[in-house]
This record gives sequence, structure tokens and C-alpha cells, in this order.
Amino acid sequence: MARYHSHQLYTYCLPYFKPVRWSDIVEHQAEFVALAVTLDSGHTGWGEITVKPTWNGATVRLLQAGLEDILIPRMRELEFSSPDEVYWRLASIPENHAAKALIDNALWDAHAQAQGQPLWAAWGGRDTVELSWTVTRQPPLEMAREAVAYLERHGFRTLKIKGGQGLDIDVAAMREIRAAVGDRIRLYVDANGAYAMEDAAAYVSAMANAGCVVVEDPAALAPGQAFQALQETSPVPVLVDFGLESARDLRLFLERGARAISLKPGRFGLSFTRWLASEAHAAGATASVGLFGESSLGTLAALQLASTLPTTALPAEVTWFLSMTEQLLTEPLVIRDGCVTLSAANTGATRIDQNRLTPLRWAG
Repeated sequence: MARYHSHQLYTYCLPYFKPVRWSDIVEHQAEFVALAVTLDSGHTGWGEITVKPTWNGATVRLLQAGLEDILIPRMRELEFSSPDEVYWRLASIPENHAAKALIDNALWDAHAQAQGQPLWAAWGGRDTVELSWTVTRQPPLEMAREAVAYLERHGFRTLKIKGGQGLDIDVAAMREIRAAVGDRIRLYVDANGAYAMEDAAAYVSAMANAGCVVVEDPAALAPGQAFQALQETSPVPVLVDFGLESARDLRLFLERGARAISLKPGRFGLSFTRWLASEAHAAGATASVGLFGESSLGTLAALQLASTLPTTALPAEVTWFLSMTEQLLTEPLVIRDGCVTLSAANTGATRIDQNRLTPLRWAG
């Protein structure tokens, strides 16, 4: 059995090589908070959260207050044999998803240290994980040039294309990218809910005709009749991402025929996303690990889960760290032929360049 001993919070920003246009903001750098949790055994685990208020409602001050005022005091009371026991106990506290994910991922890392083996091995995963690259919103020709550059550099066999620039531009981007990369590269699109639900079926059809094998969040998806009708008529799976926030959401989406869901360990933590994957697979749906703006530290955690998923799932999207000019890991993640090979070593603090971190002090 294990118990909490102490913790430390850190913040850091990692610049991008070029400005990034998401669906809601333009960024020049990525902001993060890391949590280091030490157990009574002396083992320290690390978790990372992306600080993006429009993505997860998180700011540095909100995360710090949620952890210090609410979640850490509750965790101090708990004795546990597995981190998921802590996660489900903390789940009774409303909201604070980002802070809970930080705790959960840090505890799993500490648990791996204590067990003497990485999570991917303990969970029966593979040591090699296939990855994809995400091409963000730009003029279509620039998107095509970026796609070619990352394929040549890293050997990806799948590209995720960010849509949501309007149907004509999204179709043009697909056309330019397909012409640039050829027919052997698998393409799928994520519109980030940019279109109205009444236009979703036409959008999915247009993207499928343009060569997409999956369409993610064509509209703001909810598990109702409109979603079920969309699934029944769609020529390709509709991947559910931001409409999925709870266990209840998953069950409702699956009841309405969901065929594919996105897993975000950096958004909800490894315990919850492992459970999501298990429930989806039991219902005959696929689950894949999605992008949440992670640095290499957060990527390392997400890869532990990705290694356990069937190879029929979409490749893990967790390559966003390649867009950053600096990294936290002293042993960089190396991608060859579109895959990363996981180390037999544990993940912990020995792989982190702590000189890049700024400690957060609590004055609450």
C-alpha cells in the first residue's frame, strides 16, 4: 500500500517554431504546469497538463488552487495499492478535471517507479507505438508543404488534418495534401466542431469523398438522435472528442452507435482514459489516443496508454512536441519510420531537465 508524502508544482513555457492557429486561438508558445508527487516509499512521479483555458478551463492559478485547496488535502487521507483507486475517490469531487489528471498521471508514474517497470510493460503493451502528425490550419498549399516535410523527416504513414476553415478550404486542403503525399498515406480530418449539426452529414460526406478515413468532431457532438442519424448515414466513422467528458457521456454515445472515440490522458488522466478504452472496445468501438498539446513529458505518459491499444486503432496523435523548439526530457523521444520505441526504463524524474522548470509557491 502507498500513501502521499509531498508534492511540488512547476510551470514552464516552450516556444513554437512558428505561430500555431488552433480553432480558437493563435499561439506562439505552449504553457504547462507539471506536478511532482512523492510517495511515502520515496518514489517521485510526474504529471503534466497543458494550460489552455478554452480547452480545459485551466489557468495556472486555477490549477494551483484546485490542487492545494481541494484535491491534495483529500489525497493525503488515502492509502492505495493502485493510482486508479485515488482517481475514482477524487471523482466524487465535481469539476477540476485538469487538476485530477495531473494527480492521476503523476501517481501512475510514481507507481511505475515503485514497481520497477514502465507502465506499458506492466499493462501488457507494446514497446513500439505508431504515431501520426497533425497538420494545423493554414492556407492549403502551406498545409501540403508541411505534410511533406514531416513525412520525409519522420516517416509517418498517417496524417491528421485540421479542418474548420470552411468547406471549400477544407476540401482544397485535402486535395493539395493528397496530391503532395500520394495515395499510400492515410488521412483523416478534425473540424473541432466548426460546423452546424445540420451541415455535419454533408461535411462528413465531402471529407470522405476527398479521401478521409475518419472525421472527428464535424460539429459540436452530443449523444442524441441527431448524432445517431449522423452515424447511421456516415460513410466513415465519426470520431467523438470534446463531447465526451464523463462516464455517462460515453455510455450515451455508445448507445447512439458511436464507432470511434478519442482518448486524452493529458485532459482526463490515465485511469479514466484506460476505462474509456475498455468500455469502447467492449461495445465494438475503436479508441485512439488524441492530441492535447503535450510536451515530450506529457507525450511519454500518453504513450504508455497508446501502447496497449489494438493496432487497428488510429496511430497516436501525440507528436505535438515536435512543433516546440525546446524539450524537457534529457533523453529525447526519437521517431523512426513513423514509430517511437519505448524504453525499458521507468519514466520518472531522471529523464527531466529540471533547470527548465519554475517552481510554484503556494500563498493561499
